[in-house]
Amino acid sequence: MAAGDRAPNVKAASAAAVGRRAAARLTAVQALYQIEIAGVGVDQAIAQFLAGEAPQGDGEDGPSAALPAPDPDLFAAIVGGVVAHRHRLDEIIGAALTIDWTVARLEILVRLILEAGVFELTLRDDIPPKVSINEYVGVANAFFDGAEPGLINGVLDSVAGRSEAGPVPRGGA
Repeated sequence: MAAGDRAPNVKAASAAAVGRRAAARLTAVQALYQIEIAGVGVDQAIAQFLAGEAPQGDGEDGPSAALPAPDPDLFAAIVGGVVAHRHRLDEIIGAALTIDWTVARLEILVRLILEAGVFELTLRDDIPPKVSINEYVGVANAFFDGAEPGLINGVLDSVAGRSEAGPVPRGGA
């Protein structure tokens, strides 16, 4: 498998400071990346990541290897939910972007983090919106040093505001 087909690694400092639910979110973004880039099937990606067999960019000793085992239920729900609801999630993200940005213009990892965050905000009523936003800004910080975490925070904050007001459906399709 080519290096571009491997799941992206998190920065070492970020990997050392996460719990099982945060690891589920980080790992879910990596699995979604692998599904998108390498064409791995959803069930295969979930099984590989939960078994610790997914290819990592830095090998077994890289920063991603330092993550604790992810919460398996949250991990599988995020990966399966994002893939199943991608079209609707991208519509919601697109509505939250400024007029000069589209979902298609987003860097792939940014889009995947947003899709996972929007999935939690709109289709998981068991996680408080503030928790989801904070967690996905943390995920963004684990991968990026630039402006991307701010963009992700702004989009998720916008989606959460609309979600609490009612227009964005929670639960269901």
